[in-house]
Amino acid sequence: MTAQSAAFYPIGTPGTPWSEVECAEWKAQTQKQRSYKEQVLDKLDKLKETMIVEQYGSLSHDPDRYPLYAVKPGEWQPDKPHVLVTGGVHGYETSGVQGALLFLQTKAQEYAKDLNIVVAPCISPWAYEHIQRWQADVQDPNRSFQMDALTDESKAIMEYLNNLGVSKWTCHVDLHETTDSDASEFMPAKHAKAGLPYKEEIVPDGFYLVGDSVEPQLDFLQAVNDSVRKVTHIAPSDDEGNLIGEPAVKEGIILIPVKELGLCGSVTGGTYTATTEVYPDSPRATDDICNQAQVAAITGALDYVLAQQQKGE
Repeated sequence: MTAQSAAFYPIGTPGTPWSEVECAEWKAQTQKQRSYKEQVLDKLDKLKETMIVEQYGSLSHDPDRYPLYAVKPGEWQPDKPHVLVTGGVHGYETSGVQGALLFLQTKAQEYAKDLNIVVAPCISPWAYEHIQRWQADVQDPNRSFQMDALTDESKAIMEYLNNLGVSKWTCHVDLHETTDSDASEFMPAKHAKAGLPYKEEIVPDGFYLVGDSVEPQLDFLQAVNDSVRKVTHIAPSDDEGNLIGEPAVKEGIILIPVKELGLCGSVTGGTYTATTEVYPDSPRATDDICNQAQVAAITGALDYVLAQQQKGE
């Protein structure tokens, strides 16, 4: 065992998966760093005057503090395509949450004239407050959208979607970020917990998309990137043609098996699905640019859906 492998994360023993002891040690060092009520719930309250804001659950370990909400910006009609937007599956990825809220505040009602839209802006509120990837039970919500690996967060939104009675979802955009803290904290913690070695990742400088390798829909993903590039830059591939260790099939696009991995992007089985990845630590980015990039990704996706509908596809 090298000194480097022994020291890449301060909790646990290299090569040994964490027990409840290490998980408790990890959770004990987390701290609340921002307010879910002030930054999310208060904004949702203002939307109640013009939109349908529905509570679909709460986190069982603190239900009063962490209610879960979804928003319908317009009345649903059976002949419209159904669209889902999710944010904050990983709570530390700020623009996923704030971008979803900004879409609701600025663009959603326009698109709701032609689409049945539901937005769940903050899937993981404990992780949002604590700026963490894992939730309070030390699980990754974005690997838990499977029946044998449910978290409070994934179970609640899946039950809500099932109760909507939608037979076919047309589109799902899941809003994420890739940050420098992925390389410095969250990926080392993930590998340490699993008892695996860790090799530092190169975080892409710019926006990119994760699509489904089973149903890629590359034209759709390209349309989303084309919309986003009006706001911020698309991430270039590394010297090996990869983004975050995966081959880039087109500029700013990688493909992985989203259902097999239990990602939120698989939850609807929609025809067009995309997981966004904004890079907030770029010297060319600001908080506002990141939020606007998420909105541009959503509108790019919805414009593509509407264009395909006009073609009769």
